[in-house]
Amino acid sequence: MADATYNQLNFVTSNRFYVEIGGDIAASFTECSGLSVQIKKNVYQEGGVNDRQIIYLGHTEFADVTLKRGISDRLGFWKWLNEIFENKSSRRNVNILVFNQAGETMMSWTLIGAIPVTWKTPTLQADGNVVAIEELTLAYEGLKVGKDKGGGNPVSRGETGFFPSK
Repeated sequence: MADATYNQLNFVTSNRFYVEIGGDIAASFTECSGLSVQIKKNVYQEGGVNDRQIIYLGHTEFADVTLKRGISDRLGFWKWLNEIFENKSSRRNVNILVFNQAGETMMSWTLIGAIPVTWKTPTLQADGNVVAIEELTLAYEGLKVGKDKGGGNPVSRGETGFFPSK
């Protein structure tokens, strides 16, 4: 007999996602990579005990997240970086939301206290014919994972037109 829980799972594809940055900058990204958490471990070998080890958990480390998108005339990322140059408060919460084919939020990751650590433009080539992609790499202090819109801003999502409100 099939597992009833398995039949109720709603799998999603990785190509339907949206990123909100501090509620002010909403952008369509072509790629989001690097989202991961690693808990450092300390291994202790007890003298005379050769068939096991003792593991103590250490600090949590969050990997940097890299966002990529086609270059546009919007200067939101540059303005955010410029705040750092001017020593203004520049940390923002970033919501990464994944949707199913019906446009319903299936999973959400909120990067808490995110700050840009790298902004990169592509190599410009006179004989090139590919879309110019800019990259923004974010470091962050904490992570929240959820499903029910994960603290995202459904109003701003509806206004962008990427996922119209119902």
